[in-house]
Amino acid sequence: MSKVQHNPFIVDRGEGIYVYDEAGRQYLDAAASLWYMNVGYGREEIVDAMAAQLRKLPAFHTFIEYATRPPIDLANRIAAVSPDPGSKVFFGSGGSDAVDTAAKMARRYFNAIGEPQRTVFISREWAYHGMHPYGTSMGGMEPNRTGYSGELVADVVFVPYDDAEAVDKAIDHAGADRIAGIFVEPVIGAGGVRPVSADYLTSVQSSIKSAGGLYVSDEVITGFGRAGAWFAANRYGLDPDLITFAKGVTCGYAPLGGVIASPKVAAPFFETPGLMFRHGYTYSGHATACAAGLVVMDILEREDLLARAAELEDELYQALLPLEELDVVDHIRRGVGALAAVQLSVGDDETLPFRAAAACREAGILTRAVGGGGLQVSPPLIMTSEQVAEMAGLFRTGLESL
Repeated sequence: MSKVQHNPFIVDRGEGIYVYDEAGRQYLDAAASLWYMNVGYGREEIVDAMAAQLRKLPAFHTFIEYATRPPIDLANRIAAVSPDPGSKVFFGSGGSDAVDTAAKMARRYFNAIGEPQRTVFISREWAYHGMHPYGTSMGGMEPNRTGYSGELVADVVFVPYDDAEAVDKAIDHAGADRIAGIFVEPVIGAGGVRPVSADYLTSVQSSIKSAGGLYVSDEVITGFGRAGAWFAANRYGLDPDLITFAKGVTCGYAPLGGVIASPKVAAPFFETPGLMFRHGYTYSGHATACAAGLVVMDILEREDLLARAAELEDELYQALLPLEELDVVDHIRRGVGALAAVQLSVGDDETLPFRAAAACREAGILTRAVGGGGLQVSPPLIMTSEQVAEMAGLFRTGLESL
């Protein structure tokens, strides 16, 4: 705060894949803000749907038997495109809400089925799971966990992000009967855009379920088209017990996130008389946010943007690959769907990623430093092939200036 308080960079408006500052200068948004602007800026039909809902009923709480129609409709549509259409959906206001909800839901589930000793969660190095207490404690980037005078949440075990055998060892060390679950980003996001193999994901899922724990697919970034499918779990044929989502569900037009609970996890809460999940937020199931989510799903389907994200996987990588000629670039990391990273030759210069992001902004492209010395590449899914080339050129101009 001491550094930026006198020099804010103010974004004034957006159109398509571009944003503009208050002086009217254009910037290509290569990061889709914080991974979420999948359908692009300026979608009037989303704004119109939100305005109509605001005029009719902006919001009403969804505690106990109260409901409004948009969250019911959106929950049904989300469940229908999830790995198990019989799933239930619990809404919050964003990804951090979703992670803490999933962790509490898992703990409450095990208490309900008579296994209250299951309190241990496994997380991975480089992971990012939001900023609430559970998400902070399960974050695999040390700087995000330090400075809070002790553990915010105990019973969290860390393993390397790409080592399935380490998960087995962690289960054995903690005791299989104490494992509540594992949180897995199908592609590590803020930790550097680090994909893993399908074999890794299926192996870890098998290990955690064999131990009696829950497999939680954290799809706050990869959900709603980013990975080339509704969820990365669909793409990889996974069967998660819980899926966390946010970001792409409304593409930033309103704050919304949630948890998809498989029929197995939902069953005790729906079938046990008197059993309550005493958890919720003021804006859980916010009617206007859910109205935005319904239109976003319409756009994703109508414009076939899931398929476009899958096409961008190779296009982004091939367009960025020539940047490896630059001394400042170590390599281009290929992601999954519309995800990639420009890995910099950081060495001992920890300031390089931040200087590089600033240099790119000066060149007219917005990106940000991610864990391990990379630059984030996660553009809106509407990006054309011509705009991919434009993006790569802007990256080159910015990085050459270093």
